[in-house]
Amino acid sequence: MEVSRWICGLFILILFVVSNVSASGVFRVYHRFAGQKHYLSDVKAHDCRRHRRFLLSNIDLPLGGNSNPADVGTYYTTLAIGTPPKDYYVLVDTGSNILWVNCIECDNCPTKSRLGLELKPYDPKASATGEVVTCDEDFCYLASQSPVPRCSRNMYCAYGVEYQDGSATTGYYVRDVIRYGHVSGNLQTTPSNGTVVFGCGAVQSGNMGSSDAVLDGILGFGQSNTSMISQLASEGKVRRMFAHCLGGINGGGMFAIGHVLQPKVKTTPLVPDQPHYNVNMEGVEVGGVILKIPRDVFETGPKKGTVIDSGTTLAYLPEIIYEPLIKEILAQHSDLKIQIVQKDFLCFQYSQSVDDGFPTVTFHFENSLLLVVYPHDYLFQISETDWCIGWQSSGKQSKGSSHLTIFGDLVLSNKLVLYDLENQVIGWTEYNCSSSIKLQDEHSGASSKVGAKNVSSARGLDMGMCIILFLTIMLHVLLY
Repeated sequence: MEVSRWICGLFILILFVVSNVSASGVFRVYHRFAGQKHYLSDVKAHDCRRHRRFLLSNIDLPLGGNSNPADVGTYYTTLAIGTPPKDYYVLVDTGSNILWVNCIECDNCPTKSRLGLELKPYDPKASATGEVVTCDEDFCYLASQSPVPRCSRNMYCAYGVEYQDGSATTGYYVRDVIRYGHVSGNLQTTPSNGTVVFGCGAVQSGNMGSSDAVLDGILGFGQSNTSMISQLASEGKVRRMFAHCLGGINGGGMFAIGHVLQPKVKTTPLVPDQPHYNVNMEGVEVGGVILKIPRDVFETGPKKGTVIDSGTTLAYLPEIIYEPLIKEILAQHSDLKIQIVQKDFLCFQYSQSVDDGFPTVTFHFENSLLLVVYPHDYLFQISETDWCIGWQSSGKQSKGSSHLTIFGDLVLSNKLVLYDLENQVIGWTEYNCSSSIKLQDEHSGASSKVGAKNVSSARGLDMGMCIILFLTIMLHVLLY
């Protein structure tokens, strides 16, 4: 069926708006931007797109890339889908709620990747286990939260995702087998699989249809019932618990689905009835100085509050928080020559230790949970003596505004972050992301280690050096 025919036949489009914001198994994960000649503004653009039964297996996703905005910034994995299985490269995104891959009908999807990846469209007819989801099925009702008007038996169940930068993906839902490795012992996995419903992308627009969209799709790890983790949990494959540990500038790390036994992690409640992982911030401290911020700035709601999102590279603060925070960070450095690079990044030269010369930033959350961000985390290096500030302003906050505080890799790196959807809490603790964690088997009670992975390519590192060189030259031109 031609894409124009079934699109014209649909009467409703299930639309998810993404803000710029238990078992064990294994996927190979790579960094999305590795090997690309992109600039820092591309990272911000990406962020905007961006902006019961027990487990049978625990899933381990080895991570690639690092948190340096001048180098990489996001993470992706491979999913083996269909029968026979074929590998697809998908961005790991905790800020969205569905898995989707480019479909065979798509005529404007990228076919080449700057990462050297072989991109391929998914064809449900080529898979012995693939089938189209129709609008009269329970999943379609679940996704739309209502019956589809004038639905006929053979009408496809549509999906749509629209991003803040205007790019979008639309298509229809399909059902097929996804294969992965479940944790079967210390640093060991064995093959497993589960059946999930996911989007078959037929039309891409904006950046999704350009060469910049260098992957086959996106793997949403949100808390909606439509997400992959929720679907696997409903099948009894996994528990609705997962954790990640991003290795910062050293790269690599861990991403695991399952019950984390060690280390112990202190948590804070998730704000109920929110589309993202929204938590209650209560204060901001810079080098021991409590910033004077009106209490209503920390209010939560559909378009307010603090979102924890590992799919975002930087950290975005409302201007009423951003301005005093930057002022306090630079309070002891009136002699620095601050230059604006690429319109949004404050950069300067500094030859001493940034951890000795700049203050630690501490965010206070409900239940006395602290998020400590060190200078080497929020300052990123573009040469031996050149640095840029990673904090970004999300704009002025006013009555009825939609500005969120969004914490991405900039502040989440070098921490084990735990998402417990069953108990509706999230937490973190400082951790060595190059080590290992322990997951508990729900049946035997035994624990198994999941170790860190780093699958960054040499090509990606070379391109990162090219980007850093470009930024360094720009900064020196501005300074001299």
